[in-house]
Amino acid sequence: MNQMRINDPSVLDRAHVFHPSTHMGQHARGETPNRIVTGGKGVYIVDRDGKESLDAFAGLYCVNVGYGRTEIAEAIHEQARRLAYYHTYVGHSNEQIIRLSERIVRLAGMGMSRVYYGMSGSDANETNVKMVWYYNNVLGRPEKKKIISRWRGYHGSGLMTGSLTGLPLFHNAFDLPLDRVLHTTCPHYWREGRDGESERDFAKRCAAELDALIEAEGPETVAAFIGEPVMGTGGIITPPEGYWEEIQKVLKKHDVLLIADEVVTAFGRTGQTFGSHTYGIEPDLITIAKGVSSGYLPLSGVIVSDRVWNVLVDGSDEIGPLGHGWTYSAHPVCAAAANANLDIVEAEDLTGNARDVGGYLQARLRETFAGHDIVGEVRGVGLLAALEFATGPDRRTPFEADQKVGPRISAAMLDNGVIARALPHGDIVGFAPPLVITHEEVDTVVAAAKKAVDQVSAEL
Repeated sequence: MNQMRINDPSVLDRAHVFHPSTHMGQHARGETPNRIVTGGKGVYIVDRDGKESLDAFAGLYCVNVGYGRTEIAEAIHEQARRLAYYHTYVGHSNEQIIRLSERIVRLAGMGMSRVYYGMSGSDANETNVKMVWYYNNVLGRPEKKKIISRWRGYHGSGLMTGSLTGLPLFHNAFDLPLDRVLHTTCPHYWREGRDGESERDFAKRCAAELDALIEAEGPETVAAFIGEPVMGTGGIITPPEGYWEEIQKVLKKHDVLLIADEVVTAFGRTGQTFGSHTYGIEPDLITIAKGVSSGYLPLSGVIVSDRVWNVLVDGSDEIGPLGHGWTYSAHPVCAAAANANLDIVEAEDLTGNARDVGGYLQARLRETFAGHDIVGEVRGVGLLAALEFATGPDRRTPFEADQKVGPRISAAMLDNGVIARALPHGDIVGFAPPLVITHEEVDTVVAAAKKAVDQVSAEL
C-alpha cells in the first residue's frame, strides 16, 4: 500500500511539481484539488478519474481549435522527423517559419513587416520592451524609455512584463514594478465611470489622464504605451465607446509607440482576426501567442511595423548585429503546429464562428443574468465574456474578499461539469471557450453558470 502511494501520480505531483498561480503550502499539504488531465476532444477534457468537463476557458484562452486535433499532431510529427530543430541566428531559417511569417503579416495588415519569435507572451513582451529602447537609442533619444501600462492590464510574469502587469498579485513580494514602468487608468466603465458620465466621456477622461501623466513625466521620457484590445486576466474588460480612438490621439501627439498585446485576442477570438481590427487600433508592435498554435506547442511572436523595422535596420548599420535572441526562436516544429492550427482556423472559419456563436453567448448570458441578485455586470465580445458579482441595492458594492464569491461560483460550475475561470481582481468569472464551440454547448455553459450562481447566491 505504501509503495502504491509512493508511485501515485497525485502524490508525486504534490511532492515534486512547482505549480504556477497556486497556493504552495495548501497544495503541498493536500488541502486543494489535484486534477491530472489525461485527454481531450473538441471542447471537452477528461481526467485520470474519467471525469469529463466542458472547458469554457480553452485552457488559458489558448486552445482555439479545440482538443484532439490530429491534423496538428501529424504536422508536428512530420516536421520533427524532417527537422526537429535548428536555430535562426545569423540568417538561418526554415520553411515552416518562413511560411508562417508571411501568413501572419498578411493576416495582420496594418503596415506590419516582420515577426520575431519566442515561446510565451511574457518573453514576447520582454522583446517589445527591448525593441522600444533600442528604437529610441537609434533615434538619439536615450531618455525616452518609460512604458505606460494600465492598472489591471496583464502582460506577463517576467521582471519587466510583470512590472507592466497592473495586478497586485503579480507584484507582491517580487519587488515589482521596476523603474521605467508607469500605470494609468483602467478603462472599466462600469466600475470606474462617474455618475452621469457617458461611455464616450469616460473614454475621453481616460485619454486626458494619460495625456496628463505623459506631460507630468515629460514626453521626452515616455517611449510606449501597452494595452490589450480587451483586457484579459484583469477581468475580461471591453473598452468603452471611443476609447482606442481617444488614446491613439494622445499617443500620436507625444510620439509614443503603441504596443497592442494580442496574446488573448489574436486569431479570431473577438470575431475578427485581430482585436486591433475590432477596435480600430493601429499598433507599432503586436504581441501574439496562445491562439497562434492553440497551445499545441509553445510559440509567441512580436509583429513589427514598417515604422519600427526601418529604424531597427538603420540601427544595425550603426551598432552591428542585434544583441537579442532566444535559443528556440522560430522553432520549426512549433511553426509547423502553428501553420496546421491556422489552416484549421481558416478552413473552418473559426473567426466567423466566434462572431456568430460568440454573439449567441453574449445574448444568452445577458438574458439569463439580467437583474440577478448578485450579478453586477455581464460583459464581453466574441468568445470572451465575464460575469462580475456584487451586492447592494444597485448591485455595485463588492463582496468582502473573504467571501470568495468568484472562486466559489467557479468551483460550483466545475461540479456541474463546466470549467470557467475565477479571475484574480474581484469576484469575476470569465469565459473564453474554444472557437469551435457550438450553440448547444453554449447552452450547456450558461445552464451550468446559472445553477452555480443561484447556488452561491442562496448560500450568501
